[in-house]
Amino acid sequence: MLKWPDLPSALFAGVSVLYPVLAVLTIRSFGPNAAFIALVLLIGARLATPLLRGIPASMALALAPVLVAVFAVGVFDRQLSVRLYPVFMSLALLGAFATTLWHPPSMIERFARVFEPDLPPSGVRYTHRVTLVWIGFFALNATIALWTTLQPGWAAWTLYNGFIAYVAAGTLMAGEYVVRHFARRAS
Repeated sequence: MLKWPDLPSALFAGVSVLYPVLAVLTIRSFGPNAAFIALVLLIGARLATPLLRGIPASMALALAPVLVAVFAVGVFDRQLSVRLYPVFMSLALLGAFATTLWHPPSMIERFARVFEPDLPPSGVRYTHRVTLVWIGFFALNATIALWTTLQPGWAAWTLYNGFIAYVAAGTLMAGEYVVRHFARRAS
């Protein structure tokens, strides 16, 4: 049975997807200080919510480096800090996925075992390769997000971080789904 996400999770997801547009609107309406404060509060709330629900601290604290990076840059340049948030998130995800290669199971294997607890050795190898693909995706995404951050104006940044990055991630997920079904048939 499909379980609907709880309200805080749904709100965080919505704000995350709309972040580039909300950031631009906040900076234009209230200035970079307001956008920076809103971002720090958002990250803080995302850190605190899992802890308040009894989720293991290691899972909840995954955003701590993002908060530190946003705050460190924000001390010197609030607007740049707001623009670098997508870069920091991609790097955090890259780090989280890469860490699981040295401390197995890989991230994708962890996801796969939710649906298939008795994953065969061929599935473990496959999920390891898919984790590598996602690491490459996050590296490329961070690079492009950084490039858009360094461009004058907000058009490239908003288009890439608010639309293209999500389409690319969705395309990768859909493509992996198709490849997985062909790989299963072949084995």
